[in-house]
Amino acid sequence: MFYASLCLMALGAGGLKGSLPALGADQFDAKDPKGAQSLASYFSWYQLSVTFGSIIGVTGVVYVSMNVEWYWGFFIGLVAAFVGFVVLALGKPYYCIQPLASSPIIKIFQVIAVTFKNRNLTLPEDHMNLYEIEDKERDISDVKILHTDQFSILDKAAIIPEGVKPEAWKVCTVTQVEEVKILTRMLPIIGSTIIMNTCLAQLQTFSVIQGIYTDPHLGSLKIPTASIPVIPLLFMSILLPIYEFIIVPFARRFTGHPNGITQLQRVGVGLVLSVISMAIAGLIEVKRRNQFYDNPLKPISLFWLAFQYGVFGIADMFAMVGLMEFFYKEAPSGMRSLSTSFALISLSFGYFLSTAFVSIINAVTKKITPSKQGWLHGQDINHNNLNLFYWFLAIISALNFVSYIYCAKWYKCKEETKVAASETEEKVTN
Repeated sequence: MFYASLCLMALGAGGLKGSLPALGADQFDAKDPKGAQSLASYFSWYQLSVTFGSIIGVTGVVYVSMNVEWYWGFFIGLVAAFVGFVVLALGKPYYCIQPLASSPIIKIFQVIAVTFKNRNLTLPEDHMNLYEIEDKERDISDVKILHTDQFSILDKAAIIPEGVKPEAWKVCTVTQVEEVKILTRMLPIIGSTIIMNTCLAQLQTFSVIQGIYTDPHLGSLKIPTASIPVIPLLFMSILLPIYEFIIVPFARRFTGHPNGITQLQRVGVGLVLSVISMAIAGLIEVKRRNQFYDNPLKPISLFWLAFQYGVFGIADMFAMVGLMEFFYKEAPSGMRSLSTSFALISLSFGYFLSTAFVSIINAVTKKITPSKQGWLHGQDINHNNLNLFYWFLAIISALNFVSYIYCAKWYKCKEETKVAASETEEKVTN
């Protein structure tokens, strides 16, 4: 029953977190300048609401679970989820609901299948000979996308073989092919953020263990170890409004961009800050361990961990909000819920990679260290080399940032490809 409940929670959270950002963003008219500016702020406010919920979870719910009864924590979650459902349902008559589109997963498999089927066919010299339907025949949710030259191998899915009628799974439209191209272009961006989420996973595990060996008192108040993640959340809850009300308007004057900086630049800032956070985490661990050996009865304060957590909280604020907005704006109209889920996919892969890194680092360092013990070999971190592991993650994150810069420069935004395709089409017409 326990594992079944975890699976149900994962299923529900995946559906909710994948669709809710897109639902909220759909309420704004991106074609209107005011709507576009409001849309730029929406993802920050969405992240702020998630942050407030998380603060309540790691403080109020943790307090009830530890000081009242454990099961009351789950009951609070049940009540909160039910209230959220009721509020969402009450707003249904007022939502701007986008027309239903066909399944994006099926569209992707269709393009891959037809491309493989037509692999031996030769692409026409003029892309205008590729299959496309008229606007009047197009589904209301299907917005035409102009042809681009990138990933031309996929264009074979839009070739109509001789004697074949244009039907699903036999031929795909240029728009359908371009949708898959857009998602393919996004993959390196997703991959470049996995390492950052790996660092987040380590902070949420090892930092809690570090907290056990620190002084948890703030005056007469004792902070539960399980509430340590509130530190970055508090930073985010303060900095998100400051960013929206002060930093964005100031940057907007110089850049002219509704967000102050582009989504990819925002993600880049987050990646740089994650490198700094892991470097700080290594230094703090050295200080904590030295203090433990010098005077185990007088450990350092828990709030020394605020430095690494605070910097990473700011990093998460930049990266996660930037990713959600990037995936929403760049995605084809019928694939926005799918694309906004990519940020969560990156988070999931980061947590899986975190577990793999711990096992790999232990296995490798066990063979090369004189003591024949891995950096993270035991349960007592006072006899481990957690600081070296943090610095290893900082180095990997720095290399990952270099890779991200290349991917971000290589990526062609939808507006850029639209302009380039329009110019090409105009030249062909003339």
